[in-house]
Amino acid sequence: MKLNIKNETGRLKSVVLGQPNSMGAVPTLEESYDAKSYYSIEHNMYPKEADIINEMNAFEAVLKKYDVEVLRPSIIKDYNQVFSRDVAFVIDDKMIISNVIADRADEQDAYKKVFEKVAWRKIINLPETAHIEGGDVIVWDDFLFIGTCFSEDYRNYKTARTNEYAIEILKEYFPKKRIIDLELKKNDKVPFEGILHLDCTFNPVGKDKCLIYKNGFVDESDYRLIVDIFGEENCFHLNDEEMFEMFPNIFSISPEVVVSDKTFTRMNNHLRNEWGMTVEEIPYREISKMGGLLRCSTMPLVRE
Repeated sequence: MKLNIKNETGRLKSVVLGQPNSMGAVPTLEESYDAKSYYSIEHNMYPKEADIINEMNAFEAVLKKYDVEVLRPSIIKDYNQVFSRDVAFVIDDKMIISNVIADRADEQDAYKKVFEKVAWRKIINLPETAHIEGGDVIVWDDFLFIGTCFSEDYRNYKTARTNEYAIEILKEYFPKKRIIDLELKKNDKVPFEGILHLDCTFNPVGKDKCLIYKNGFVDESDYRLIVDIFGEENCFHLNDEEMFEMFPNIFSISPEVVVSDKTFTRMNNHLRNEWGMTVEEIPYREISKMGGLLRCSTMPLVRE
């Protein structure tokens, strides 16, 4: 397979979609590793496997409607494998294998058949102490936007998934990219007060537009920089409740087509009516209760 990911919205040809089968028991509060899951467990609303399967089947159907090749990881018994974005990610023609948190380390075994499709010289294995996950990496032509946490308490946050060392290594592998690190607010237990990954607060759509949640960034200058790059008129601003519901985390099949949750009425109407996009609406409410949505569920391999 010839990998090719230059940006977030090029016409999608091949993608890995996460695996909803054999989720196992509902985790305990101590076993949760993101604030939204913690909230869902605490409020006795963690999703059922049957509902997760239905939602992912709807997503797969939309992808196949647009002739996208859909690969799936092997099933690991009693293991959450919904969010394939964080296992590995592609920049240009290289696949970077993430150093995921310990709770998810076994997940990569299920991607062996996917990794075998990629030439070994195109796979980058990072040093053990370089932590990064695909949800924190947004590829946008000459830009690489990377969400991170510079806090001295980094190691104390389960939701801090990408560190400075990993960013420095990516700079070495992609010297021609303009790499912009963006520090995100972190909170392991209160989803209104922290951002798990960059794509939960910022996501490009179309050819020159983006969705953005201002309060997800530690430094307002980071938010301002993104607005300057895209232009104020090309930014759709999200409020606190919309961030909590995972509005930023939709998925582009092409510059003209996005897949979104059917309940995201305000944003979906804007995408359609103001930006002229086709919005494929599917149910994804249950999966959102685990701290991720549509972009989190995918690992794009090839875009035109």
